[in-house]
Amino acid sequence: MALQRPAGVGRKQEISLETAASHLIEECRMVIPGVQALFGFQLIAIFNQGFDDKLAEPVQVVHLTALMLTALSMALVMTPAAIHRIAEPMSVIESFLWLASNLLLAGMVSLAIGVALDVFVVTSALTSSNAIGLLVGVVTLVVFLAFWLVVPRRERDRHA
Repeated sequence: MALQRPAGVGRKQEISLETAASHLIEECRMVIPGVQALFGFQLIAIFNQGFDDKLAEPVQVVHLTALMLTALSMALVMTPAAIHRIAEPMSVIESFLWLASNLLLAGMVSLAIGVALDVFVVTSALTSSNAIGLLVGVVTLVVFLAFWLVVPRRERDRHA
């Protein structure tokens, strides 16, 4: 059963800078709780019994890298609100939308890489195979990037 595109889907409506900024800040707000929850779980993992026993030192370094990428993602996704509040609290300029959009995108890429690295860590621990962990981690990264970069760009180009 194929999905059918509803009538009127091709319509496009321009929005004001203020509305665009509001949408962008809302998008950041939607991403932040997931990033923060993941960051919390990553922090807790090192205190679990067996972290040192089950994971070789190089795999622990991969987990640390994933933790750092998640922290970076959190900083990138939260930065647009700080910029708006400090630089232009009573107005919106186009350059803010461009910068904030790119910060959000960079934060999501950082998050995708961090998640893929931790999927590698968990899969390696469960299967006792770094090769299987690497395969599953790479597949995870490809899926994230496909849904977060390729599909949106294809939609943008289709409606351009």
